[in-house]
Amino acid sequence: METIAPIALKIVVLVVMVFGMFSLVIPFVPGLTIVWVAALVYGLLEGFNLTGGILFGVITALMLFGSVVDNLLMGAGAKQSGASWLAIGIALVAGVVGSLAFPPFGGLALAMIGLFVVEILRLRDWRRASDSAKSLVLGWGKAVLARIGIAALMILLWLAWAFLVP
Repeated sequence: METIAPIALKIVVLVVMVFGMFSLVIPFVPGLTIVWVAALVYGLLEGFNLTGGILFGVITALMLFGSVVDNLLMGAGAKQSGASWLAIGIALVAGVVGSLAFPPFGGLALAMIGLFVVEILRLRDWRRASDSAKSLVLGWGKAVLARIGIAALMILLWLAWAFLVP
């Protein structure tokens, strides 16, 4: 039978993980990293056996993949609508600057504006530039859903580790 301390630890870790998962709807908040750090803290406090170590390795791989999936999906969405690589690069830089300067949604807003401005200068067609910016935002939406799915899988793996692994 478990003592109160390990049960309390599991509850705290789970709450932090769920918070991390829900924070993924805010651009550039490292929700997957929050979930991963919670699993790491659990492992450091409870110890890593072979199965726990393997599960933590898979959780780590999911976190790393999930950390780049948003850039892939946002860029792919914009590229699919005809945006140039220059516009996508400017959008990425503008997104990082915006997320640091104007959290929580400044990153998405500046990425969209940056892409739109480059595309309107390149194409001289505001409708096509607008379509590219819209595709960037749709790619962001797909990325949010993908990261939430990845976070849920990370949490399920941790739950298996915490409650099923002896």
